[in-house]
Amino acid sequence: MTNTSNVVQLSATQMAEELRNGEVSSRELVDAHLDVIEQAEPSIHAFLQIAGEQAREQADAFDALSADDKQALPELAGVPIAIKDMIVTKGIETTAASKILQGWIPPYDATVIERLKAAHMPILGKTNLDEFAQGSSTEHSAYGPTRNPWDTARVPGGSGGGSASAVAAFEAPLALGTDTGGSIRQPGALTGTVGVKPTYGGVSRYGAIAMASSLDQIGPVTRTVLDSALLQEIIGGHDPKDSTSIPAPARPMAAAAREGATRDLKGMKVGLIKEIGGEGFQPGVEARFREAVAQLEAMGAEVVEVSCPHFPYALGAYYIIMPSEVSSNLARYDGMRYGLRVMPPAGVPQTAANMMAYTREAGFGDEVKRRIILGTYALSAGYYDAWYGSAQKVRTLIIEDFNRAFEQVDVLVSPTSPSTAFKFGEKMDDPMSMYMNDIATIPANLAGVPALSIPAGLSDDGLPTGIQFIAPQQRDEVMYKPAAALEAALEEQWHGPIWQSLNTPWLEGLGA
Repeated sequence: MTNTSNVVQLSATQMAEELRNGEVSSRELVDAHLDVIEQAEPSIHAFLQIAGEQAREQADAFDALSADDKQALPELAGVPIAIKDMIVTKGIETTAASKILQGWIPPYDATVIERLKAAHMPILGKTNLDEFAQGSSTEHSAYGPTRNPWDTARVPGGSGGGSASAVAAFEAPLALGTDTGGSIRQPGALTGTVGVKPTYGGVSRYGAIAMASSLDQIGPVTRTVLDSALLQEIIGGHDPKDSTSIPAPARPMAAAAREGATRDLKGMKVGLIKEIGGEGFQPGVEARFREAVAQLEAMGAEVVEVSCPHFPYALGAYYIIMPSEVSSNLARYDGMRYGLRVMPPAGVPQTAANMMAYTREAGFGDEVKRRIILGTYALSAGYYDAWYGSAQKVRTLIIEDFNRAFEQVDVLVSPTSPSTAFKFGEKMDDPMSMYMNDIATIPANLAGVPALSIPAGLSDDGLPTGIQFIAPQQRDEVMYKPAAALEAALEEQWHGPIWQSLNTPWLEGLGA
């Protein structure tokens, strides 16, 4: 086996190939990543729980299979994966990065976890996030922030900063995240990883702790487009346990990604979204985006500007719809059935209402409380139609914008995030400034369409930027082809993958 530092820097697809060729075992892959986790975690803090023994047992079970049995499994079988702590895992503590769920060990697996286990993919542990996935920086975790491997004084994005940092830092080759307003794609842009939000209903949400049920979606976090395609095919498809699940098999994403790697985009029409970009976007982000679009044109794509006139209202609509659903979903955390329970102090009536109030005061962080209050107000009598009802009408207009756009083009592109990673504390006192980080990603969640972010290069500050591809609903494979083509073209331009510019002191000294 090659040394740990080398093997962990392979793509998941390359690891799978080495597994098939007998050059490495699944147990060796798990041990190599656990070694990196041990070295990196003091600097990165991507994980909340590490499931080393369970991962080793799962790896050993894969290694013990016959060659024929392995051949029948998905391509990524035997490759380890990390899981955002918003997704329930049987026997592994699941907290949603909140004190109110501290110590809760689920008695069941989410559907996506069942599918990973059926594919014999060892689970390395649970990754950090903004509490209940509410944030754009992973600074709102009750267990401390995750740091960006590119600069540990900066945020990795949010809410899924733990999954993105784990993959960027080579602590895991793959991870799962959840994306409600950009929580997979925005951290992807800030950490130089690939992040995918599938079509709403294309991947089961059964076992995903609900934040905003009409917006939440589980998706892949990886280092390459093909890795994401293969992972989405494993976790995707219909699930009768999820009433919002689309009754259709997973789309042929891997085939589209492999076709895209040939870098032939002749006949494809790409739409530049007029309303995303310009003022408020960092110059280096805009520059890398324009260069990436030029690469798409050089590979034969026809690029046209497309107007989506209601996109400027997406942020406002989202921050009414999302908190409203948060207010409803988080009402279940009352101290009665599971999780934290805080009794009123002496002298305060020992009533159920008081117990709930003290439990929620102690168990929820400031950002969660802010959104619960905002959502409860928006849903209150006298304000429901003016706020929540109006936001849903804007949502319909955004869906119609997408429908009209996709009559003109095959896929839409935009910068993923308006800036590169910002420093810790820079936006904590200004919630509106923090919310603006999701301005480019939110429309896809409101419309339920699939979107994918890949690295677009390094900005002038030496930090990663991202470009986002958006495809029509239930046509996820359409975005994989140009994303894979651009990835291949940019790697040629950079003389290798973007992460070769990443300083990784935690990998130094790791042996065979």
